[in-house]
Amino acid sequence: MIYRRKMYKLHQSIVAEFNEHFNQTLLPTQLKYGARLVGRWMTEEKDGEIEIFAIWEYDSREEYERIEARVRNDAPHVERVQGWFKKMGGRENLKKVFHQIDQDFLTSTVS
Repeated sequence: MIYRRKMYKLHQSIVAEFNEHFNQTLLPTQLKYGARLVGRWMTEEKDGEIEIFAIWEYDSREEYERIEARVRNDAPHVERVQGWFKKMGGRENLKKVFHQIDQDFLTSTVS
């Protein structure tokens, strides 16, 4: 079992829109292909910035890669994501409010 931590640091002005996008667009497609969401949280605002992070569970790194390939090749999903970018003023505009996006993989230390 492996876990993926996906992290975003963003300006507070985009939080509601991003959470809606996650729940309506990103989450359903991930679940459709077998990703398992452990949870998604956000910190309190600090200096106008909020951190949002999600923990996803996979049986293996290979399973994660298979799921991600299916998500990237889902044309209607890609179209919805690109539509959201356009609605938000484009990727370049979003770089002004998404200060950092990162992910890493975690392995449990509990036996």
